[in-house]
Amino acid sequence: MEFQETDFPGLFVIRPKVHGDRRGFFLESWSRREFAAHGVDVDFVQDNHARSLKAGVLRGLHFQTPPAAQAKLVRVTRGAVYDVVVDLRVGSPTYGRWHAETLSDENFLQMFVPAGFAHAYVTLCDEVEFQYKVDAFYAPGSDSGIIWNDPDLAITWPVENPVLSDKDLKLQRFRDFVSPFSFDPR
Repeated sequence: MEFQETDFPGLFVIRPKVHGDRRGFFLESWSRREFAAHGVDVDFVQDNHARSLKAGVLRGLHFQTPPAAQAKLVRVTRGAVYDVVVDLRVGSPTYGRWHAETLSDENFLQMFVPAGFAHAYVTLCDEVEFQYKVDAFYAPGSDSGIIWNDPDLAITWPVENPVLSDKDLKLQRFRDFVSPFSFDPR
């Protein structure tokens, strides 16, 4: 696995080694040893799988607050998404900034998103399957989010009128959010 550091402390883009031949391919999407070698010590407890039927479906910007904050390892196994994270960690040099990557079943890229980030993605084609591991169980009382088109974040999305859930239409603005996350430079 190739770990690419980003400007955001703890946020990695990961390119697995893909072994392909006439039958198809094999790749290792997760290895505790590989992640630990890059300073990521995480114990995943749940795998999630989402399917979106149409291009333009936007899910997020989601996160869970402490004590149920989640780190995530995200990837696309069918189709393509524009994947966005926002640093919510007070004291981080990238607090309030966003980072985006295109993840697809063709480029095999994954992103490790530490706890303290909001996460969202928009589908770039029909029939998208998005899979991710988390290191804390879903906790409805800790579920939160920031509205996708927040003017203070000024995220450059590749869609103008995404398909959103009722919940995602009602998420708070970044300026109204009081962050429970703090940055630990270790």
